[in-house]
Amino acid sequence: MVDRKVLRTYSMLGAQGAFFARLTELAAEKDDFAVLAADLAQSSGIGKFMRDCPNQFYNVGIAEQNMVNIAAGLAKTGFRVFAATFANFITMRSCEQVRVNMGYMKLPVKLVGSRAGIINGHLGNSHFCFEDIALMRAIPNLVVVSPVDAFEAVKVAEAATESDKPMYIRLTGKVNTPMIYKEDYDFQLGKAVTIKEGTEAVIFTTGTIAANGLKAAKLLDEAGISTAVVNIHTIKPLDCEILESYAKTAKLWVSLEEHNVVGGLGSAIAEFKATLKQSPPQLFLGLPDAYGKAGEYEWMLEENGLSAQKIFERIRDLYAVQL
Repeated sequence: MVDRKVLRTYSMLGAQGAFFARLTELAAEKDDFAVLAADLAQSSGIGKFMRDCPNQFYNVGIAEQNMVNIAAGLAKTGFRVFAATFANFITMRSCEQVRVNMGYMKLPVKLVGSRAGIINGHLGNSHFCFEDIALMRAIPNLVVVSPVDAFEAVKVAEAATESDKPMYIRLTGKVNTPMIYKEDYDFQLGKAVTIKEGTEAVIFTTGTIAANGLKAAKLLDEAGISTAVVNIHTIKPLDCEILESYAKTAKLWVSLEEHNVVGGLGSAIAEFKATLKQSPPQLFLGLPDAYGKAGEYEWMLEENGLSAQKIFERIRDLYAVQL
């Protein structure tokens, strides 16, 4: 059992704050930890780790490519290595280094992309990150994970600490993250979790946008469309077993993500769907394949059709027309 006060504290910290808070506790128990930052430690949620574990923290400056190379060297010598900064910088600037050191060499660096999606609202498109899942899941040998709430971010921190695989951890959302999980549960990398049962439509989701998907599913239930919600926290490797089970029962699949509709979770699901003899139609909900306006986070979700109400309306309308 987990104390509800602890869960609320994680929620207040948000996914990135909770992730590094737990990592700080784990580092106190082990002397082989190394956390690297690229001059954005405080903004990436690493402030507590930096203060409490100064001998296990390294700031390499604004040099993301070098950071991945240094992380690879530390991993090669036996350290548990986490390299973190804003998701747009750590995945796109460092893509070749990730490909060679983590993908090709299979070094177990844990790459942490904070503030993924469009949370960096007023900083504009240069600081948004809606291409990272597409990039990272195309690199062989990488595990790609995106927790749905702050407590699951803690679960990911624990699992990543013990994993011997290279991993990209995508942290989305802001502080005061909605709580999807309000009690302890069995978390396993690569194993999706049904967080709401339903029989007619199923929303497959990843990241903190799952909270809006859950709200939308409840509205759909009220409208007479029984809707399941499945937490695909591990995008690679994809849990094809749970997908196949819903192929036999659901009338509509919906992929929901705070990522470009090209190349993300929806694309991963569609790739698997193509191998099935029979499956329901799929609605792709995510960020459009375009550069949009900057603004407040909630306003941007609304503009991009990712508020709970908009998600509900888009699924309801398609269901009414096609099914």
